[in-house]
Amino acid sequence: MNRAFSTDLTDHGPSLDEFTAMAEAALAEIPLEFKRHIDGVALRIDDWPDEGTLRQMRIRHPLGLLGLYRGLPIGFKQAGAVVKHVDMIFLYRRPILAHWHSRGGNLREMIKHVLVHEIGHHFGLSDADMERIESEPEDSLEQF
Repeated sequence: MNRAFSTDLTDHGPSLDEFTAMAEAALAEIPLEFKRHIDGVALRIDDWPDEGTLRQMRIRHPLGLLGLYRGLPIGFKQAGAVVKHVDMIFLYRRPILAHWHSRGGNLREMIKHVLVHEIGHHFGLSDADMERIESEPEDSLEQF
């Protein structure tokens, strides 16, 4: 993959190890009632999404994918089924850093936002579902 753009703002920010520590801290903040349902879901931090993933997702530029849930959502799992692959959440450091540099704000909160978004996919929510939930006033979410 052509990484000519890799010397832009995506090179400025926490190292992969520091970013991983931030993502793990965000995961630790997930409420217990949700955390028990993500037990066994692996968290992986990569600098970039791989070319095969980008092709499969029909994303032309690697900065267009901040995170990914790869696995079978909870509602689709069958008791006793043989699991071929572990459920995994990917966070892509450089696209997240580029997004953070362009939008500003708190990097820890952005990482947590992407992580929660991917956890939503584990629960079977679509991008449209999550956009709708995120657009609702915060006090209306307290009912959940």
